[in-house]
Amino acid sequence: MYKNLKVYKWIINLSLTIVCLIALFPLISLIISSFRPSSELIRRGITFNVNISEFSLSNYNYIFVQAPEYWQWYMNSLIISGLTIVLSLFFSSIVGYALAVYNFKGRNLIFLFVLFIIMVPFEILMLPLYQLMVDLQLINTYTSIMLPLIVAPIAVFFFRQYALGLPKELMDAARIDGCTEYGIFFRIMMPLMLPSFAAMAILQGLTSWNNFLWPLLVVRSNDMFTLPIGLASLLTPYGNNYDILIAGSVMTVIPIVILFIFFQRYFVAGLTTGGVKG
Repeated sequence: MYKNLKVYKWIINLSLTIVCLIALFPLISLIISSFRPSSELIRRGITFNVNISEFSLSNYNYIFVQAPEYWQWYMNSLIISGLTIVLSLFFSSIVGYALAVYNFKGRNLIFLFVLFIIMVPFEILMLPLYQLMVDLQLINTYTSIMLPLIVAPIAVFFFRQYALGLPKELMDAARIDGCTEYGIFFRIMMPLMLPSFAAMAILQGLTSWNNFLWPLLVVRSNDMFTLPIGLASLLTPYGNNYDILIAGSVMTVIPIVILFIFFQRYFVAGLTTGGVKG
């Protein structure tokens, strides 16, 4: 039986390794192609073929020296994603926490509304959201890009599920000691919810960083472009700037990797715990 279990584990590990290699294949091909001159990219495209003699840093040199617009897009994405993560975690955690621990009239109705919004495709909501941005005169601003993501229904749902498993005895003890409701949340409950914050930080950061369609609707000027829009603008019927496109696409992965490395020890714990509570 021990031998069968060992073989089973070996098969599982081998299968997962193959799946990981398949998932990483496009990224590896992109990284290899980013070191090829633009003439080779036009002639061969993105391939997995490795030829050291063709490798060059010209594409990255072009980005760092001759492409200031790329770094403007990069900075826009960093600012928008950073603010979106902070604001989304703050407001979504408060709403989810309130739905989990407080009994008030209409609580279940609000939660059903949150579930309904999760099931509605964002494309259906874009037109009324766009009209709202126009009425508020927020078009072509950071606020217009961030506003629909600040209170994310999926984050509210996740925080609620996580907060349902928090010990209510700690709240009662804090109230006896004279702690306010805000103090209970920020000083006692929030530290217990750190795994859920880490998991949502990664998911919300990834969503904001890769957001393309909504910023495309509300952004007008080139200096307000985010990275997905800016890189897409390099593909035109009149010519494609592969110097920035391929190497720039590789550079866009770095912040997400750093974010995941920073929160990885909480990520799995946050997802598993938040998925089974309640």
